[in-house]
Amino acid sequence: MLGSGTPEAACGAGPAVCRRPWAELLAGRVKRQKYNPEREQKLKASAVHLLRSHQDLNDLLLEVEGPSCKKLCVSELIACEGPEPSTDHSSSLVGSVLRDQASRLGVPVGVLSARAVASSVERICAAAAEPHRAALLAPEQRKKLSSVLETAQYFLAHSMFSRLVFCQEFWKVQNSLLLEAVWCLHVQNVVSLQELVESHCDVRALGLWLFRNLCLLCEQTEEPSEDTDMARAVLSGLVRVFVLRGFQNHSDPRRTVEPDKMPQVALDVLQRMLTFALDALAAGAQDGSPWHKAVRCWFGVLGGDTCCGMTSPDSPKRFFSHTLTQILTHNPVLKASDAVQVQREWSFARTHPLLSALYRRLFVMLSPEELVGRLQEVLDTQEVNWQRVLSCVSTLVVCVPEAQQLVSGWVARLTARAFESYHLDSLLTAFLVVRQAALEGPSVFPSYADWFKASFGSSRGHHACSKKALVFLFKFLSDLVPFEAPRYMQVHILHPPLVPNKFRSLLTDYVALARTRLADLKVGIETMGLYEDVSSAGDVPEPRSQAPQDVERAIAVFEHTGRIPVTVMEASVFRRPYYVSHFLPALLTPRVLPKVPDSRAAFIESLKRADKIPPSLYSAYCRACSAAEEKTPENAAPGTRAEPGGAEEALGRLTAALGELRACMRDPDRYDVVSAQMAVICDRLGAALRHGKDDSSCETSEGRLGAVSAGLKQQEQEVADLLLTSFCQSLMAASSFAPPDRQGPWATLFVRTVCGCSLLPAVLSRLCQLLRLQGPSLSASHVLGLAALAVHLGEAGSALPPAPAGGLPFPDLLDSLLTCATRESSLFCLKFCTAAISYSLCKFSSQSRDTLHSCLPPGLIKKFQFLVLRLFSETREPPCPEDTAGPPCSPLCPAPADWQRATLLLWRQSSFQELLKDTDLHLTYRDWLRLELEVRPEADTLSDTARQDFHQWAIRERYLPAPAAAGGCDGDLEVACAVLVDVLMDFCQSSRSCDHSEDSDWVPGGRTGNADILSRLQEMAVELELERGGRPPSRAHFLFRVFRTRLQALPSGWDVAAGLQRQQELLMCKRLLLRLPPSVLLGSFQAEPPAAPSCEDFFHLVNAELRDCCSQGGTLTHDITAHFFRGLLHACLQSSDPSLTADLLLAECQARCPLILTSALRWWPRLEPVLLCQWRRRCRNPLPRELQRLQDARRLAGGSLSPEAASPSPQLAWVSAAALHFEMQHVGREDVGRRLQRLDGAREELLVFLFFFSLMGLLSSHLTPKPLAVCAEVLACLQRRRIPWLVLFQLTETDAGLGQLLLCVAPGRQARLLPFAFYSLLSYFDADAAVREAAFLRVAVDMYLKLIQLFVAGETSAVALPAGRNPELQGQGSPVELITKARLFLLQLIPRCPKESFSDMAELLAERGDWDPEVSAALLRGQQAAPDDPDREPPLFRLDPSPCTSPAPL
Repeated sequence: MLGSGTPEAACGAGPAVCRRPWAELLAGRVKRQKYNPEREQKLKASAVHLLRSHQDLNDLLLEVEGPSCKKLCVSELIACEGPEPSTDHSSSLVGSVLRDQASRLGVPVGVLSARAVASSVERICAAAAEPHRAALLAPEQRKKLSSVLETAQYFLAHSMFSRLVFCQEFWKVQNSLLLEAVWCLHVQNVVSLQELVESHCDVRALGLWLFRNLCLLCEQTEEPSEDTDMARAVLSGLVRVFVLRGFQNHSDPRRTVEPDKMPQVALDVLQRMLTFALDALAAGAQDGSPWHKAVRCWFGVLGGDTCCGMTSPDSPKRFFSHTLTQILTHNPVLKASDAVQVQREWSFARTHPLLSALYRRLFVMLSPEELVGRLQEVLDTQEVNWQRVLSCVSTLVVCVPEAQQLVSGWVARLTARAFESYHLDSLLTAFLVVRQAALEGPSVFPSYADWFKASFGSSRGHHACSKKALVFLFKFLSDLVPFEAPRYMQVHILHPPLVPNKFRSLLTDYVALARTRLADLKVGIETMGLYEDVSSAGDVPEPRSQAPQDVERAIAVFEHTGRIPVTVMEASVFRRPYYVSHFLPALLTPRVLPKVPDSRAAFIESLKRADKIPPSLYSAYCRACSAAEEKTPENAAPGTRAEPGGAEEALGRLTAALGELRACMRDPDRYDVVSAQMAVICDRLGAALRHGKDDSSCETSEGRLGAVSAGLKQQEQEVADLLLTSFCQSLMAASSFAPPDRQGPWATLFVRTVCGCSLLPAVLSRLCQLLRLQGPSLSASHVLGLAALAVHLGEAGSALPPAPAGGLPFPDLLDSLLTCATRESSLFCLKFCTAAISYSLCKFSSQSRDTLHSCLPPGLIKKFQFLVLRLFSETREPPCPEDTAGPPCSPLCPAPADWQRATLLLWRQSSFQELLKDTDLHLTYRDWLRLELEVRPEADTLSDTARQDFHQWAIRERYLPAPAAAGGCDGDLEVACAVLVDVLMDFCQSSRSCDHSEDSDWVPGGRTGNADILSRLQEMAVELELERGGRPPSRAHFLFRVFRTRLQALPSGWDVAAGLQRQQELLMCKRLLLRLPPSVLLGSFQAEPPAAPSCEDFFHLVNAELRDCCSQGGTLTHDITAHFFRGLLHACLQSSDPSLTADLLLAECQARCPLILTSALRWWPRLEPVLLCQWRRRCRNPLPRELQRLQDARRLAGGSLSPEAASPSPQLAWVSAAALHFEMQHVGREDVGRRLQRLDGAREELLVFLFFFSLMGLLSSHLTPKPLAVCAEVLACLQRRRIPWLVLFQLTETDAGLGQLLLCVAPGRQARLLPFAFYSLLSYFDADAAVREAAFLRVAVDMYLKLIQLFVAGETSAVALPAGRNPELQGQGSPVELITKARLFLLQLIPRCPKESFSDMAELLAERGDWDPEVSAALLRGQQAAPDDPDREPPLFRLDPSPCTSPAPL
């Protein structure tokens, strides 16, 4: 005390006098007196005099307020209770008193103020209810402290405060202080934390005090209270200061105080906290205990968020590096041998979640390279806790993407260093790290077996450099044998290190030692499964349980390859004990043999033929199967004859447990025992499954989920039905007492229990069967229950089994099961969707939108929108705001009318309408089309008229004007048509279009349900044509844009699958073209002359796609050809000069797309009557010149083959040849030669083109006799007249005339098969002409090599298989025989050829000479006999390209 006076003496009254507060004394006078500046000055002077007469400064600063509070601190004096308190006036008043008192006592005012503030802070902290169990101030204390600190800040601003004295006085009452008060002093710049620490005399005691208070602060932070945010702020701030000061760069010039004690205290506190946390985890702190809360809070604050605001970025990195080191070296009691034994218990999944979370926070601040470097440094320099090191490795490889490569490199360096210096510790570390990383699975790190084989299974391994290295390796492996798991020894034996023969004894000694150890552990190499995964470190399965899995795997491989698996063949020789004792008994399980042998029966017969089954064992199997046929099917398969009493008893116990769960649902007071009851159900469920388990079953959950109609075993189906029924009943019971949002967690616990057992695939399969096969017949309670179950299965998410290859995950599978094809399925889908959405909105109304999205598949919400808009016309208008209400809840058992009411109420709910604002849940135009295409009109709820009205409303009013962001078309009719075409083609390619086969040629499945949608497309396409009004389009027609996009997305190549897929797509394109106006093919023509329509898009489609996939005999089909000419007539009638338009268009066809003209010539007998009739009816002009030329060409071709015909008229050579070719198809086989003899006087070009068209006809007819005879006769004519024809087999697309023209006419596949046609005519070649023609040998060799290439690629099968079935061809259809004949022909021809025939052989042999070495050798001998003459060019026949490229009309 600064004086000996008392508060009573200061008031001048005895104990009997009740003192009134200052404010009360002044209040009355303020009310009675007016403001007077002179009186104010006198009042202040009197107050100062009164204060000076006080003896105890601390008591002076504690004013009496009333009976409710006896003492107040300095802050309450500063912030007085007057009507307008003024802190500045109070601080100045107190400052005046302090100056006066300091003057009287001869003490510096700074010392006096520091002692007063320290005493006030101590009294504030001491007022806590439990000062030794808390680190935070109460709200009232916090307010008082704030006022005191404001006064201290005033003192500091006026140089009236000594920080040093304050720190000394402050630490005298250390045990009464609260940590928040210390932090407030720091953040409000009264005294920094560093100054406080530097002034403390005992660093160790200070560190211990800070550690205890930090623990209390962590506990308080985890407690739910209004001070949680303050606690987190204090804790984060203290951690920042400790990290920054404890790990700062000591050369930092910005420091103002020499950090003698602060770094020590910061390091000490952080070290204590980390040690406390790790000890708590090692002691097994229970979840919810104070220690567990403190650890969770402390680990949570050690993250990037806490340290991101530091001025020095290096301090956090040094801190986290130091923390990682401390974790790895904490309590190193385990030896390396212990780690070898139990390291699989330290995987990522088994590591404490808090420690894993701390690792991940450290990984955020440190780069992967730094982490690996730190691990290596710690292992090299310090004793480590192997559990921490290996759990850190597991977390590293799981959580860091780059870890696999870095850890692999680290292990490689360790291995290299180990063998360089023969350092056992490095090799042991490498093995431990690899094994630990491999525990996390092949998705994050290669298996141990793969690493061991790669490291030591070849001569490149470090062990192969010397005998010393081999001794070192096997010594190390031998030392591991007493400690390591059997799996690793199996890997070492099955994949041993590569050892030279002279050191083989080292390996045999180790193998003997390992086998002895495995025998002690009762694990044998010989009894290992054929397909057992030795890369896993789990327990070794029993051979009896592994054998059925090996059998199923072997049968699957046999099904795929048709041969006995190599693994089985090897096991029958090298692993015979397991093969005979386990594999064969599992394979030869007696059963009722199917009438048609299945894969198992075929596999057994293959093994028997290979003498891999002992005769006695096979005979016993046959006798047992025969006996099984005489018994009931239930007795046929062993494993199904479980005791019925045990299974029924287990099922009864499960039924009773589920009944008790329903009792809990009926009594809301017992909801607290739901989790305990679910544990009972889980136990009873496991018992029921064990009684019904079939040991021979090896089905996986993946396959079971993918099959909707998969057969379930009786026991599985009974248990699954029981669970589904119980869930529905429990839901109804719970709903009778409370809505879903107040039913507690029972449904979630139920689904988790089902997901945690092996019956989940059966439950899902049974659920799918009910929805798909029995949906419309389910009762209301079943619909509600199954809908809620589906919602909670969606909530379970990752607990569901993965989708099988090519299958669907459960949400998508559920969406696919709810169809809208018929009246019954639509109503069931609507009920199910209504129930599921209503239940979700009510159950998860208070949770985030993401939770709702995870429970409800988007497809289900879209189908609900589709059905509501389709079936209820009143919903097509936006709902009124007053119609919305609170969250909906499903009715208990609604009647049919109530379903309609519930659906409409749900539709009008504001919560549902808010849900629809999510763009992912919009029913877009594309979604609407997909769903509408599934509807079968003959079984539709809507009538034909109502359906058309709905289509018009949906397209015209909803989607056409809607913005694209909302799934609409932005008012663009062309976009609407393009999307419709795309969706229509997708639907036609899907499996759903094949559900019903009716008389229709529109889709592969024969669906007629597309007719209405197709009608809408036709309407919009006509409207687009009218809108365009003859104007040229600014871009390609929407139909061809869609075609081009879809075709570009298809896989390229000539394999069968890709070809069939492209052919099916093109068939859809063609069928769509035929159902739209023919003007689409020609586009719009320009009104100005020349009036030629633009056919660029159609020409491109024909040349690039239809020519290869949709042609018959080298021409387009009749339907698309006739459609084109209908469009031509339409374009002519729209033009001012019809004849000119037709001539220009056909001339364009001649130059750009000659296939159209050849197609017209082929179908001219069918086209001519229609064209002539329509032209004469609509136009009085004579037939256009180009059409007349086509007519003349076909007429003259027919006349040329008649007995009285003259020579053909001089038409365009290839056109006349095409007409002759098509006319020849109508001539009998016996008349072919006689008719063709009349062409001996024809032009050479015509005969060459005729030969080409004949070759195409031969290939398209699969080498049938008549086309072969035609080719032979034309070839004979060419050879008689010595007309060069070899150029036809050397065509390239770069040729300006002949090649470009003919390759545009011929399908690409047939053009590639020309070598096949060449050698099919081998017997018709003129031998003398072959030798005489210098280019023949080169062409023959080129065709032979290409024929081999076609055979290797499998492309000859398209011709060979049909041709091989024709007995008249006498083996010509066999590619092998054809290649053999061609080879013999060349070997006989080569020696007879003149020297000039070998001039260009070098190029052929350089690229493909090794394909037939004997032919190549013969050619080389010919070249050596006649050296190459580079200046000589073989006299290849070349046609004059002018007739082919001339743009003149036909």
